[in-house]
Amino acid sequence: MCPNNFKSIALITIPKLKHTDSNNFFLLCGPCAIEGEDMALRIAEKVVSITNKLDIPYVFKGSFKKANRSRIDSFTGIGDEKALKILRKVSETFDVPTVTDIHEVSDAAKAAEYVDVLQIPAFLVRQTDLVVAAAETGKVVNLKKGQFMSPEAMKHAVQKVKDAGNEQAWITDRGTMFGYQDMIVDFRGIPTMREFAPTVLDVTHSLQQPNQSIGVTGGRPDMIETIARAGVVNNVDGLFIETHFDPANAKSDGANMLHLDNLESLLSNLVAIRKTITQL
Repeated sequence: MCPNNFKSIALITIPKLKHTDSNNFFLLCGPCAIEGEDMALRIAEKVVSITNKLDIPYVFKGSFKKANRSRIDSFTGIGDEKALKILRKVSETFDVPTVTDIHEVSDAAKAAEYVDVLQIPAFLVRQTDLVVAAAETGKVVNLKKGQFMSPEAMKHAVQKVKDAGNEQAWITDRGTMFGYQDMIVDFRGIPTMREFAPTVLDVTHSLQQPNQSIGVTGGRPDMIETIARAGVVNNVDGLFIETHFDPANAKSDGANMLHLDNLESLLSNLVAIRKTITQL
């Protein structure tokens, strides 16, 4: 079973990851999608400042393109290469690793040239060719648990990564469908999935309210701290939080994102909780 102490997890192989000697959770955080260079650098600068202060190992998150859209007129990106170059610039500017999601087999090798972690979207985590292509790049593979999958079933996705010759897999829980238009987090799944791989809780996507009649996903950002606190208490190895300085005008997933101004207070509270439970 993955131990409670994050230091023993094979995470330190990621270039530029700092604070790996702390007992904190690690953090995947950034905007849903790369909308431009200025916005990405602005968000990264703020998060780096906060995580350095709190000794939180940090990976900048940003999607170079969005393929899973409800409507054809939804924002999908600013161009693959342009967005990937921005992710590289964030990494070089702030000396932090980066993560982005991929949707097609051809995306794996392309994105691997620019980022440190390749993320498999929840809807695509059973796509064997995609998972294997990500694993074969040698990058860390972050497997998002399908909204339709049990925690126990994620061991097979992890095994695909290992069978492809890559021992670096994470699991990220982003909630489970509850009816047609809501998500829930079953916290019993965290210790189960930690038996297979380091486990991350995607706080903000777990609070989505999908399948709205207008074709734009809703959300419950007011519940972000509630879900994050429960994850930390239940020994998640990492947290995934999407943030933006103007969520109302974000081009993707603004309805469930955390306002950047609220990130430091949230993380401070979560670090205090983590310190408390590690002393028990």
